[in-house]
Amino acid sequence: MMKQLLIGVGAAALAACATPPSEVAPAPAAAPAPAPIDPVAQAGQAITGDLILDHIKVLASDAFEGRLPGSVGEDKTVAYLTAQFKALGLAPGNPDGRYVQNVPMVGISGTPTMQLKVSGKSIKLEPKHDFVAATQRFVPEVKVKDSDIVFVGYGVQAPEYGWDDYKGLDVRGKTLVMLINDPAVPDPNDPSKLDARYFKGRAMTYYGRWTYKYEIASTLGAAAAIIVHETIPAAYPWEVVEHSWGGEQFSLAAADKNMSRVPVQSWITLDKAHELFSAAGYDFDALKKAALSRDFKPVALKAKASFTIRNKVREVQSHNVVAVLPGSDPQLKNEYIVYTAHWDHLGRDDSLPDPIFNGAADNASGTAGLLAIAKGYTALPQAPKRSVLFAAVTAEEQGLLGAQYYAAHPLYPLTQTLADFNMDVLNTLGPTKDIQIIGTGQNTLEGTFTAIAAKHGRVVVPDTDTPKGFYYRSDQFEFAKRGVPALYPKAGEQVIGKPDGYGAARRAVYTANDYHKPSDEVKPDWDLSGGAEDARLLFETGYAVANGTTWPTWKDGSEFKAIREAQLKAAP
Repeated sequence: MMKQLLIGVGAAALAACATPPSEVAPAPAAAPAPAPIDPVAQAGQAITGDLILDHIKVLASDAFEGRLPGSVGEDKTVAYLTAQFKALGLAPGNPDGRYVQNVPMVGISGTPTMQLKVSGKSIKLEPKHDFVAATQRFVPEVKVKDSDIVFVGYGVQAPEYGWDDYKGLDVRGKTLVMLINDPAVPDPNDPSKLDARYFKGRAMTYYGRWTYKYEIASTLGAAAAIIVHETIPAAYPWEVVEHSWGGEQFSLAAADKNMSRVPVQSWITLDKAHELFSAAGYDFDALKKAALSRDFKPVALKAKASFTIRNKVREVQSHNVVAVLPGSDPQLKNEYIVYTAHWDHLGRDDSLPDPIFNGAADNASGTAGLLAIAKGYTALPQAPKRSVLFAAVTAEEQGLLGAQYYAAHPLYPLTQTLADFNMDVLNTLGPTKDIQIIGTGQNTLEGTFTAIAAKHGRVVVPDTDTPKGFYYRSDQFEFAKRGVPALYPKAGEQVIGKPDGYGAARRAVYTANDYHKPSDEVKPDWDLSGGAEDARLLFETGYAVANGTTWPTWKDGSEFKAIREAQLKAAP
């Protein structure tokens, strides 16, 4: 049998040899050459979820005590970030040879009392529970006695919209009561929508921010400004106001000791606002509706406000932590791109059961992303043509103070700074199909970012929370105000492997339960692989700009376009 098999095999072989040449099967094609390795994408693999999580666990640990500026937590944070930048081989970011930029500030710990009287009768007010009140003036005590209370709607003066909530009112010595956010003007053709001609429709403008409310009160000479808190328009619950304003407040050092600022900055709960208006004979909801019209006029409530704030004032030398990767091109290395993330949080409150505000998501995560992106750049075979500055900035939670100080006192000229890329709260839910852009439509950085995202199978979508005005609430805004194009991506919501709505629901839970609360800690179910993917997109986008032939620009319609054009025109 074996012999027959061998004969069969031999016959088959002979038959194959006898095949005419024209019928011989072609030789298999050579294997395609392997695709060339993209050195940028390869370097980006140094940015991992594990690396980011490891940094978060250190920065958000109880040992760092909530990273309040001017505290032991700041000392530990600055030391950690400096050590990490040194370990990566990055040069000091300050031209004076240091890894820090001093940010002189003043800390004010105030003990407030507030009294509202209508027809001689007082409305009971409990500090923190019903109101917060603080001052930015560097004085031992601030007093406001029997100040007339005036409701000024949203407190907005916006000539570009023909909007003035004051109508010539002399507010000197008065206490202004204001609504948070922009006027939500209904569309006359469809009341279910907002009129896009005013305040960008659904999107919050700077006029809606609490910072603007107090700034305009200062400009007009008011004695006090009270913002009425509402959770949806403010974008966070009352507890965020309580925790953010209940402790030490910081301001940048000022020669005039901030005496140009409104003496009292306050918030009250919605319930207390209703009580005040009702006691004064007014319907709060009716006046709020009236404030949606350009025809609105201030309403004197025939009520009085008194405040006393006793302060402990101290000078604080806080720090932005900065490192630089010098560019490889002899000429272009004098031009810069900047990555920013704020390292600070709210410190501790020993009156609480859990006293430490760890700030794991906000913003140990963004700071960890900054360190991870820095590692990506040091993994490149050659630095990009332009220099890259990494800036972990201080006191964002106090009103973007560290970024504001840098933008006013840049270590490298803003006229030679092409872009800022900002990170504030990274994605902890795992990989997402989408990634959002805060402030969609502002500048051309979006196009670069979108193209790179598409290369990785990702889709860039507009911010889903435009009414919350996030573009005006993080550090890139201070660069934008000074003309530098700035990009601020936010985690997507289409979490891979999860049902529709999962990402949005988790984000809502974070805002309600953890934002600016001691519970913002590292969670067991966190998955930073998605945060790492997002950080790689920022890494590759920054690299493209640092090596590009054209500068990013603001788009037509952006409120920052004219600032940049004038800035560059005036540059030597």
